[in-house]
Amino acid sequence: METVKEGLREGLAQFSGSEMLYQIPLLKTKFTEGIKYLAKAGECYWLVTDVSVIANSLINRSRFITIDFRKYSGEEKEALGYEATIDYSDGNGIIFETHGYHTTDFPLDRLRLFFVENTLMLPGEY
Repeated sequence: METVKEGLREGLAQFSGSEMLYQIPLLKTKFTEGIKYLAKAGECYWLVTDVSVIANSLINRSRFITIDFRKYSGEEKEALGYEATIDYSDGNGIIFETHGYHTTDFPLDRLRLFFVENTLMLPGEY
């Protein structure tokens, strides 16, 4: 599992900017090459879809939304009842929503994404 995490982290670090945008047809959300790589390499199409739906619903509160995924340790999971959470904020400390996940197979412990002008991207692609 550690090699999967390392490989994914190294792969994500390679993205800066994006020449091509993709789209989730039903939602009309655009996403970058880095997000496409994340979904495939991290086997987390569910994550891309979930954050797109929620970030899209928050677009009237902020033009710039940060999406912070955090996986909890065993003790934290016991105490909180969730294996992971995703915070949606304005990037300046104001959290709009937090969504808890009882279980997740996402390989990384932490991940930050940006949602700007209906486009989901990695921070390095902003």
